[in-house]
Amino acid sequence: MKAAIVSETGKTPVYGDFKEPVPGNGEVRITVSAAALSNVVRSRASGTHYSSSGDLPFVVGIDGVGRLDDGRRVYFVLPKPPLGSMSERTAVSSRQCVALPDGLDDVTAAAIAIPGMSAWAAMKERAKLAAGETVLVNGATGTAGRLAVQIAKYMGANKVIATGRDVEALKSLASLGADVTIPLIEDGDALEEAFQGQFADGVDVVVDYLWGQSAERLLIAGAKAGKDAVPIRFVQVGSVSAPDITLSSAALRASAIELKGSGIGSIPVDRLVKSIDDLMEATVPGRFEIATKTVPLSAVEETWATAGNMPRMVFLVG
Repeated sequence: MKAAIVSETGKTPVYGDFKEPVPGNGEVRITVSAAALSNVVRSRASGTHYSSSGDLPFVVGIDGVGRLDDGRRVYFVLPKPPLGSMSERTAVSSRQCVALPDGLDDVTAAAIAIPGMSAWAAMKERAKLAAGETVLVNGATGTAGRLAVQIAKYMGANKVIATGRDVEALKSLASLGADVTIPLIEDGDALEEAFQGQFADGVDVVVDYLWGQSAERLLIAGAKAGKDAVPIRFVQVGSVSAPDITLSSAALRASAIELKGSGIGSIPVDRLVKSIDDLMEATVPGRFEIATKTVPLSAVEETWATAGNMPRMVFLVG
C-alpha cells in the first residue's frame, strides 16, 4: 500500500510502499480517506516529540478519518507504530475510534480533531470549566487557539479573553466569541498591567498555548490579583513561544493558582478519545470554524516543509 514514510530520523517523509496492516486482537482495519498535518505529527515525525517511539521506518500521522471494513465512517487516533494515519490503510484499537455524525465531512473532521481536542480536553478534563466562568486563551490566533475561543463559548463561558501577537487576527476573534482581546506586545511590564486589569475582574481558567514570556507575566499577574484564595486554573497546552519560563516560587505561594498540563500522558487515552467524540458531536451544532487546505498524499514530500498551521493542511488518501 502507499504511505508517507519516515526511514531516517530528521528526514522529510516520502511517498512510497509500506507493508499492509494486519489487525491484532481488539484492532480494526481502516481504509483512510483523510489525515491532517499538525504540530504533534511534525514533531513525532522528526523524533523530537516526547511520545515518539523511535522505531524506523514508520508511517507518519497520528489520526485520521476513514471507513471500517463494514463501511462505517469513523475518526481514529494513535495507530500503534510503525503504522500511522497517512497511508491507504491502517489498523488501530477499536476503542480509539469514534463514529462520525452524518453532517460532518471527512476533511473538517480530520482537520479539527487534534486542535479542537486540545481545547476541549483542557477545559473539560483538566479545568472542569463551569458555565458562567471567565476563560483567558493565551495564544488565541493560531488554529487551536481560535477553536479554544469558540469551544469556551460553546461550553458556557460568560467571558472569553483572547491574547495573540497578530493584531489583525485578534480583531477577527470577536466574531468567534472573544469578548476582550489583548495584543502580546514587547513591553513586558505593560503586558503584565493589561493582564492584571483582567484578573482584577476575575479569571477562572487560563488555557495557554504559548508558554514563554506571556505565560510568565500571566502567572505573576494572576498571583498579584488573587482574591480570597479563589483558584485560577492555569492549563498548559503548548509551547509555541518557548519551552521554558522563569517563575518565582513566591508567585505560587502567594496565590491559589492551580498549574497543570493537558495532553498525551496527563489525560488517559480513553478520556482523550471521549473528548474527541464530544467535539465531533458538537462541531456542526456549535458551528465551529476551521480553515482547511487539501492536498493529495502523493504530494507529501514537496508540501511537508512549506505547510503552515493556517489553514490546516489535510492530506487526501486514495
